Amino acid sequence: MKIFPAKSVFLFLTSASLAVGISSPSIATPKTILISIDGTAPWLLNQYFSDGSIPSDQGLGLLKSEGYSSTQNITCSPSLTAACHISIGTGSNTNNTDIPQNYFHLVKSPFNTGISGFGAPIGGYPDDNNAQTNYVPTATPIWQPLQAAAKQVVSATFPGADGVNVTLPGSNPVVLQPASERTVSYTVPFGSSTGAPYYATGYDLNASNFSPASTTIQSQLTNAGISYVGTPQVANINNYTNVTTPVNLQAVAISTKTPGNFDSLVFFNSNKGIVKPGSVALPATGSAVINPSNGISSPLYLGTDSSGNQVGTSLYVTKLAGDLSSVHVVGAKSTFIPSNLTPSNPNVAASANDINTHVGFWQSDPDYSIPERIASGLTNFSQAELNAVYQDQSKTFIQYQTDVLKRAIDVNPNADLVLGYIDQPDASSHQYLLTDPRQATNIHDPSSISTSVGGAGQDPAVVAANASYVKDAYVKVNQAIQSVINKVGVDSNGKPKSNIIVVSDHGFEPFHTAVNLNAYLVAQGFDPTEVRAVTSGAAAQIYINLKGREPDGIVTQAQYLALQQKVVTALKNFVDTNPHYTLGAPSVNVIDPNNIYERPVKLGDPNFGLETNNVIGQDFGDVFGMLSVGYNFDGTQSPPVARLGDTSSAFLSLPNFYGAHGYDPTIDKLSAVFFAAGPDIGQGVLPLIHNIDVAPTIDSLLGVDPASTVNGTALNIRATPEPSTLVGAMLGLLGLGGLKQSRKK
Repeated sequence: MKIFPAKSVFLFLTSASLAVGISSPSIATPKTILISIDGTAPWLLNQYFSDGSIPSDQGLGLLKSEGYSSTQNITCSPSLTAACHISIGTGSNTNNTDIPQNYFHLVKSPFNTGISGFGAPIGGYPDDNNAQTNYVPTATPIWQPLQAAAKQVVSATFPGADGVNVTLPGSNPVVLQPASERTVSYTVPFGSSTGAPYYATGYDLNASNFSPASTTIQSQLTNAGISYVGTPQVANINNYTNVTTPVNLQAVAISTKTPGNFDSLVFFNSNKGIVKPGSVALPATGSAVINPSNGISSPLYLGTDSSGNQVGTSLYVTKLAGDLSSVHVVGAKSTFIPSNLTPSNPNVAASANDINTHVGFWQSDPDYSIPERIASGLTNFSQAELNAVYQDQSKTFIQYQTDVLKRAIDVNPNADLVLGYIDQPDASSHQYLLTDPRQATNIHDPSSISTSVGGAGQDPAVVAANASYVKDAYVKVNQAIQSVINKVGVDSNGKPKSNIIVVSDHGFEPFHTAVNLNAYLVAQGFDPTEVRAVTSGAAAQIYINLKGREPDGIVTQAQYLALQQKVVTALKNFVDTNPHYTLGAPSVNVIDPNNIYERPVKLGDPNFGLETNNVIGQDFGDVFGMLSVGYNFDGTQSPPVARLGDTSSAFLSLPNFYGAHGYDPTIDKLSAVFFAAGPDIGQGVLPLIHNIDVAPTIDSLLGVDPASTVNGTALNIRATPEPSTLVGAMLGLLGLGGLKQSRKK
């Protein structure tokens, strides 16, 4: 334990909430709640504070005014979601967490395999792939030392706390990290999707798809309390075979006002008939009734899959002509909370069941396949319709994730730490962050850019609409934070009764060009069986298929050294010379030359190819690089669309979305947010912090020493003790005054 000087003793006692003469009972609330709001960028958030879109006395504004905030919060490198959340949750840099990207390659697995950064081993794994080896991880999730100290930790979809067994990809699925190290007292993993359709599906219907409803269906409508006039019309929508009892989805068009002028659709499983919405216990929903004038969406429960997971979808009606001449419906991908894991994790099963039965089945997160027209059936849908679906998904998913978090708080009121996660405004910022004149407002028209050297010009209506979509995501996230504050309550001074810490994992930059790195490497003469780039956002790990490291390795150590230097040279020589995008410079480096790193290796080293340093972790690439701002490895259209002025789209092309991260985290716009307020937290502004400081700060608030693997430092955000509390604490130390221990409210 740390030794505190006398003044610090009083601070510590205050944070432990020693009070004198207080006997009135109070409602229990968690001691500390950490919420990550994915992709929240201070440079955008401050605009919304300034224009009043986000009130100064609600949500983030309230936390800012009643507690601590930071001017700059430098996040992990590279600034990617999986990597930075694991850094937040461990207090360790990415070279120690060994999570470099959202998707990457484990060097001890077959060369062409990969793993999600959200489900990869935290802190590395044994070099010999032997799960029984006494391996000491290089990073430690915050929940492990807290639980070892008998603290209760709760996770509502926080990355890493998912209860899964992490196994090595390939034919030898040895356990690299057991589920026990990723499980807390209440563990709700992030949702998943199952079976066809994996993506959303558009249904473009007209009057020929509908026929008069049978008397049976009309009776079912009446019995379900759904009023209509005239004769309803029925159409087949889809067959869902990804559940144990297949669903034959149909839609019945009804008129609630004028016969023959249809204004609503009722979606139902014809195998069960029409069931009154809300008349059944969750996760079931009954039939979905949508009147586009009141809202375009409704969830629909489908059933259980072969593993027993509770599966559902959502329906969206973006167009409904009164005469049924044109009806547009979007069906979301089928989603569920992965509760029945292999091997079984009773904790996850119980937690997921609690959410399913009190909040509902997992809702679809904002699905990029809709506005980007990757999903099938959307040919005749307008872009406005598709954006409307995405916006609706943004709204409903923020609400769902908030309800999951609040449920976790409800059933764990005495938790020491609750970990929460909201995936916005990241999703909307990716899709709509259109703030650079080099970004095409029409992703199919390269001339729709506005630069000094040409282009027909951006469409100002698209720029304005996109700005409103991003702002709306920030506003709704702020409302979600206020909802959590309302859940725990505030004291007479307006401070939350729990210590609430809100961070983001990274900020955001706009980008104008999609980059195909593997195509570039092949053009530079690299053999893809020897050299392979795995990219995520603006970051790339380039792996060399090393003999003796990868089980199917073919490159000798001497060849490795030559290939590694050749890759570095190729990355440094990758330049953009198109004047539409270089802003007057003769050329721009596509990959930032200051952010190209090599794995440290030495010929003959028995650990050759597994060496690490303060940048490169065990499963980083043999070369690691980050792009220059304006370029992104994701977003290439299919087929690629050449940029204005380019004769080829092989390496650089027009992307199908607008916002990116994964760049150098010290760039201003990549800064993350930090807000903290509560009974143990004072008020002030910290000019510079790091996201790895969050975990040790929580440890400090909860009176537990941080793990030895922590790289961050606890922030000095404790409240200054009130004089009366200091007096009480002194009396207590002297054995006087009948001290009563309770949490400060």
